Amino acid sequence: MISTHAAEEDLPTLLVKIFGKDRPGLTAGLFETLAAFSVDVIDIEQVVTRGRITLCALVTAPAERSGAGSEGELRATVHTWAESARLQAEIISGTGDNPARGSGRSHVTVLGHPLTAEIAAAIAARITTAGGNIDRIYRLAKYPVTAVEFDVSGVATERLRTELAAEAAARAVDVAVVASGLQRRAPRLVVMDVDSTLIQDEVIELFAAHAGCEAEVAAVTAAAMRGELDFEQSLHARVALLAGLDRSVVDKVRAEVRLTPGARTLIRTLKRLGCQVGVVSGGFTQVTDALRDHLGLDFAAANTLEIVDGKLTGRVTGEIVDRPGKARLLRRFAAEAGVPLSRTVAIGDGANDMDMLNAAGFGVAFNAKPVVREAAHTAVTVPFLDTVLYLLGITREEVEAADAQG
Repeated sequence: MISTHAAEEDLPTLLVKIFGKDRPGLTAGLFETLAAFSVDVIDIEQVVTRGRITLCALVTAPAERSGAGSEGELRATVHTWAESARLQAEIISGTGDNPARGSGRSHVTVLGHPLTAEIAAAIAARITTAGGNIDRIYRLAKYPVTAVEFDVSGVATERLRTELAAEAAARAVDVAVVASGLQRRAPRLVVMDVDSTLIQDEVIELFAAHAGCEAEVAAVTAAAMRGELDFEQSLHARVALLAGLDRSVVDKVRAEVRLTPGARTLIRTLKRLGCQVGVVSGGFTQVTDALRDHLGLDFAAANTLEIVDGKLTGRVTGEIVDRPGKARLLRRFAAEAGVPLSRTVAIGDGANDMDMLNAAGFGVAFNAKPVVREAAHTAVTVPFLDTVLYLLGITREEVEAADAQG
């Protein structure tokens, strides 16, 4: 007995392709034309680029015994309709459906500012070299960066990520590789660093400017972010320089904080998608708590400046939020949110974010130091925080639609 699947593979089929200037009604017109021949639709693909349509329909060949017409008549009728619609048509005979996609399916997101033809060629060639097949390419966004996504099959996600990470570094382009599947769009927990990630500033340097020791603090901060100094020791050393500042400086610093471009859009969109969002910071609760309330964040944790008799003492209180502390907080937030660690996204820029980036299901190095970029799953090197949405498969159109709905 011949299996149903085998019989379908031998079934005569026609690939009908039309292309030309797009306008309303073309898709309906093609299928109304095909309907006269009682064919079944097996697959459809349509793309419109700069007002030009490419529409492909894979259909069963007409069974002449049905009295609906022959393949030759179908061909003639489609070409006549296409000519009347000022389109070009191509019809190719064959058997069966599309070949099955290979195992190992991934989404490859490429961010370009701009995205050059050279970069596109290099990424496509590296996918092929790795043994992958590009099944589909589509644009996620055209601003503030060009973001395109490749659907790839035939190669394991981890191998593809390794191959493309090398290409991304060589071409100075941002590339993310994630496994395909239903889990990609399920609700997540997104946890990000604050200083130089959610905001453009280093909060302790804002405090230091009021204490007259900005340059000294900035030098220690930079060394700590590069991983050259123990974070806890550097924190205590920097905070000690703030001793004696009046507590009124806290309000001044809050007013000076500048959000990173795209930060509001990122958080607003994630929340509308049902995600939970938190921040962990080596900075201070005096600022992160205000950000939590202002942005509607679900979680926030940071160090706390000690204030006695209206003055900063130059000390911090409570558990120190350092490199391992950020990873612990990520796990704590995930447990409280009821989200498995594999569904967490971490975003950071400094060496003290590395444990958190590694612990998360997906770690994003945002305009990060080289050592951090090498450790993360992917890196973003453009100054727009909302580009992280594209790495999660969210299109610019979806972001704007969510905004329009309020």
